Amino acid sequence: MARLRELLQLKGGQVLTISPSQTVLAAAELMNQHHIGCLVVCDERGICGILSERDILQRVVAARRDPSSTTVGEVMTTQVIFAAPDMPIDQAQRIMMEKRIRHLPVIGEDGQLCGMISIGDLNAWEARTKDTTIHLLQEYIYGRPAPSGSS
Repeated sequence: MARLRELLQLKGGQVLTISPSQTVLAAAELMNQHHIGCLVVCDERGICGILSERDILQRVVAARRDPSSTTVGEVMTTQVIFAAPDMPIDQAQRIMMEKRIRHLPVIGEDGQLCGMISIGDLNAWEARTKDTTIHLLQEYIYGRPAPSGSS
């Protein structure tokens, strides 16, 4: 059973963070610059929230707030759902579907942020897994030897 740790090893564990005192405009610029959909919000005590594109759309744009004067802390989501690196990937998928979230921060046993899983990451993992299964089934059906290391 595949775990989030494996997915993070493939995609890397870099997670961008922002302070709650920064403006939403600065957050949006950072997200655009790095082509990401959310930021983890951290203060001097640690993680205090998450800011997603959806938060900006609903709580700033639709509310007609000025992103250059609205702080991240005013509009971030404070009830953050976390995952552990040893969580099975299918469990992470279920959580994201049930909670209707697109990003899941991954926290290690030491309480440190060790990665971020997005719904896109899970879709890519699923596609890759299915491609491998299809390839192995084709080899089985057509009598070709399986690659070394396969059973």
